[in-house]
Amino acid sequence: MRIDPHVHFRDAEESYKETITHGLSLARDQGVDIVCDMPNTKQPLLIYEDVERRLKLVPKRSAGRYRLYVGVTTDNNQLAEAVDMTKVLPEVVALKMFAGKSIGNLAIIEEEEQLGVYKTLAKLNCKGLIAVHCEKESLLNTTVQFEPWYPYWHCCVRTIQVEVESIKDQLKFAREAQFQGHLHICHVSCAQSVNLVYEAKQAGMKVSCGVTPHHILYDDRLLKIPGGLLYKTNPPLRSKDEVCALRTALTEGKIDWIETDHAPHAVGEKLFPPYLSGFPSLYLYKDFVKNYLPGLGLCPSQIRNLTYTNIANVMEF
Repeated sequence: MRIDPHVHFRDAEESYKETITHGLSLARDQGVDIVCDMPNTKQPLLIYEDVERRLKLVPKRSAGRYRLYVGVTTDNNQLAEAVDMTKVLPEVVALKMFAGKSIGNLAIIEEEEQLGVYKTLAKLNCKGLIAVHCEKESLLNTTVQFEPWYPYWHCCVRTIQVEVESIKDQLKFAREAQFQGHLHICHVSCAQSVNLVYEAKQAGMKVSCGVTPHHILYDDRLLKIPGGLLYKTNPPLRSKDEVCALRTALTEGKIDWIETDHAPHAVGEKLFPPYLSGFPSLYLYKDFVKNYLPGLGLCPSQIRNLTYTNIANVMEF
């Protein structure tokens, strides 16, 4: 049994990118039994009506293989409904907060508002999982202008500190609000991020982090070659040294799970305006798990923990 806890199936208005039906078929081909879909769709998944509409798109034969997150906003009523869904609907496994802009309009940028989310969740006695996309908007390097002819500038705009400082914020806010649930940091891309999460966990906090195949396999040199826009992601690919550090963290058990962050776009949307970020990493999964992870020295039990056990324990599958 394997779970991919982080995919972006598009469907509806964006069926040309990916559909739930095709995504689930691809997942099966790649050896993934259950997927957990993200809420930053064209029509965000925020309330019961959104989730019900989404679930109607799932083929009946695959219903047991599809789970999803509900997005969070600064609206207390919406947060209450989202928490209720995690308790009532078995398909809803967690909440998702974007602490920085990525794809879609679900970002909560202001620190005070992010803290407010945790405080509200604590008041609602939420003990479930909230996953967070961590990039601190105020630290984006505005002295550098992204230019499509040299995609590497994207890495210079979204530096390591943009991610690290956002993670520090989330850990601080969760503690300050006395949030009783589980905090998950999505798609870490550097050693500092991993160490922050690991240290918090060692101190007794309910927190975890995940890493994508593309952040383990590739480094930022790919954004310096022709076609580099195809490798533009949020967070960006990092240096060769950072990639090696992530690989070491995997072997040391400091990273909790593998999540593909499968985010397909049309090639034209990658190579031409709006130059969207995202990589279809689910296509890498089978070879990554079957061949690459053992090549790093991970034993079968470690791989099972990264692809199933740790995820199932937190999401209570």
